[in-house]
Amino acid sequence: MPPRYQIVDEDGNYDPEQVPDISEEKLIDLFRWMILQQIVDVRMVKLQRRGEMGTYASGRGQEASIVGCAYALEEKDWLFPYGREATAMLIQGMPLRDLLLYWRGVEDANMQKENRTFPPAIAIGTHIPISVGYAWGLRLSGEDAIATVYHGDGHPSTGEYQAGINFASVVDAPVLFYCQNNGYSISASFEQQTGAKTIAQKGVAWGLDGIRVDGNDVLAIYDAVTSAREHVKEGNPTIVESVTYRLDAHTTNDDPTLYRDDEEVAWWEQREPLSRYREFLKGEGIWDAIDEEAIRDEMNEKFDEAKAAADAYDPGGVEEIFRHLYDEMPPELKRQQERFEAFLDERPDAYNYIEERPKR
Repeated sequence: MPPRYQIVDEDGNYDPEQVPDISEEKLIDLFRWMILQQIVDVRMVKLQRRGEMGTYASGRGQEASIVGCAYALEEKDWLFPYGREATAMLIQGMPLRDLLLYWRGVEDANMQKENRTFPPAIAIGTHIPISVGYAWGLRLSGEDAIATVYHGDGHPSTGEYQAGINFASVVDAPVLFYCQNNGYSISASFEQQTGAKTIAQKGVAWGLDGIRVDGNDVLAIYDAVTSAREHVKEGNPTIVESVTYRLDAHTTNDDPTLYRDDEEVAWWEQREPLSRYREFLKGEGIWDAIDEEAIRDEMNEKFDEAKAAADAYDPGGVEEIFRHLYDEMPPELKRQQERFEAFLDERPDAYNYIEERPKR
């Protein structure tokens, strides 16, 4: 079993010589982002239970894994999420309002091109070939950027992953395969869906390097991805396997008690990443400068503002089925829109058969 790269252990112990060269401001910023991930997950689940949100995939327990990777990327890099990594998208620049709109099924929330973020891929494996193709395009165009594709431990068992990662190896695509191995591919345990001991070792078959890292150690994640990014940028696609654990259900439609026991969850709860990082901040003499309660109040206020903006979002009209197909609307499509709008003017009763986009 390959070792997991680790800087801060489960009890908060660490070797100061191993700590990445990162400013005190950024060390605090990492903590703030992890707090936001936790608050978003808790509150989104509550909204779903109240009928104000669609099905949601919580990342509670994976805060370090989600934040550490995204924080190590550069502004010019592209992100390909798969659904659980709320703060990764927010770090890229996606507005929190749009995150709420996405989970309400509002298509406009997918338009994050300016934030270099592709829409989350809920279906397992579908975004793997797309991310590889985009990374190849970055290389062909001479851009000094990489594509980072978040995925779970079940993705490498799909055909899309096999084809995508093999192609990445052949064309030297600058793509980072970031696997959040949280122990379960939906309800199937890691051992039930692969005979391999790790995800990182699978890179050997495709001629790629693999790094296995403690996914509850945000500094180890940040350091590993920072190093991997430089490798990937040179045309060496790489797997980073972040070994972590999801404390919540797979989604709000899932009942995890059917496939795992409370003792297992409690064991991981005692090793969740925020407690470990607090001990590190205390050891660095930084904790006294942090007011966690004030940070939580600030993040909850941000969430309140985002929810209010999402609630007020205009559901749009029939013109939206024409608007976003092309950068510039071609004459034929414009003609179709004009004819349809003329029909609605003549037959307003037709609106009775048009279902507007739900807002919650």
